[in-house]
Amino acid sequence: MAWRILSCEGETWHVQPAAERRANQAMWQLVLAFRRKGTQEGRRSFWASFPLESSSKSSLFLQAEKLSDEALQEVLARHLS
Repeated sequence: MAWRILSCEGETWHVQPAAERRANQAMWQLVLAFRRKGTQEGRRSFWASFPLESSSKSSLFLQAEKLSDEALQEVLARHLS
């Protein structure tokens, strides 16, 4: 998944995927970085796990590519509330 731009509550957010594999785990898990566009003073960012996993990093990113903007906005809205 290439980075995407979302709008939520009047703010613009940049979303980027990352793959994480914890020690002693065989599967890669999808983690999303959310960064609010704006000035440095007001910039907020956070990481959120997403329930996708795969034994292959590239396969995980292919699955992430198919995520809808609505699914990403749900994660964002949950974090902001």
